[in-house]
Amino acid sequence: MALKTGYLHDDAFGDGRLQVTDLHTVHYFQFGKRDGKPVIFLHGGPGTGCKKQNTVFFDPEIYRVVLLDQRGTGLSTPRGETCENTTPALVSDIEALRKHIGIEKWHMVFGGSWGSALGLAYAQTHPERCGSLVIRGVFLGTQEENDRHALSTSMIFPEVYDRFVNYIAPEKRGNIPAAYHELLTSNDPAIAQEAAYEWDRPEVTFTAVQEEPEADDVERILQEKVEQMTSALICTHYMLHECFLGPTELVDGCDRIQHIPVRIAQGRLDFVCPPRAAYEIHKRLPKSELHWLPKAGHSAMEPDILDKLVGFCDELAQEDLHL
Repeated sequence: MALKTGYLHDDAFGDGRLQVTDLHTVHYFQFGKRDGKPVIFLHGGPGTGCKKQNTVFFDPEIYRVVLLDQRGTGLSTPRGETCENTTPALVSDIEALRKHIGIEKWHMVFGGSWGSALGLAYAQTHPERCGSLVIRGVFLGTQEENDRHALSTSMIFPEVYDRFVNYIAPEKRGNIPAAYHELLTSNDPAIAQEAAYEWDRPEVTFTAVQEEPEADDVERILQEKVEQMTSALICTHYMLHECFLGPTELVDGCDRIQHIPVRIAQGRLDFVCPPRAAYEIHKRLPKSELHWLPKAGHSAMEPDILDKLVGFCDELAQEDLHL
């Protein structure tokens, strides 16, 4: 059977801005069916922002797809702002947006990588507003995950790991995110831009093990990311603060979402978000299904992961989750 490759959407039928604090305004797009089943897509990073391609998972004849640029990312303003930028604040923004655009309950909350952590945090804070949860490349925001990520990278991609670490002065390698964040906030734009390249390089290099990019492709993708300059800056901000989550917060919080149907897609070869986190969440949720993708890594656009995520969304589209 051919793998599902997803859906094409027309241009957004609506976009807008929502002032969530005196400082922050978040931007959102809406695609698909105006009166369709509402789904919110939560991007990764933290810091990457949304793009039209993120609608590929959702049937436009069924779903009303909301893409939210989280604080400081994409078209949200101020761009790259880390002040008042925390996980509880992002959860509050999702809820404010729901009310703003007149949605009573999300049919689905969908997120991958950092978006999976934010999706879990939102569902656990507002379980009555979440009909279902689809997550992939699960991340829980813990130091243990970051340590496993560093270990797996150093063992399997030693040249990538060494370049990432050796970019930092030896005396500052005790806290790599802090060292990079210091460079990213330099008053010299050239220093900040180069640091952004080096921070983003490892994930760009091995995020998709089924389609590992050539060296020229890595440089092209890095150029596109660094032009934003928000991904590395906001990501290091969140890493410095352990994602503003307790070490077991998202696992313990599963007690509040026992009733919610959850679908999890996890690449066995995910070196960005190692598979243990997906397994821990699955064990705590009786209405969850965990699907291992044995030849896949982290990227949602790897063929096996894309096929599984589209399948999840097609399946849940047929469910009445508002009762």
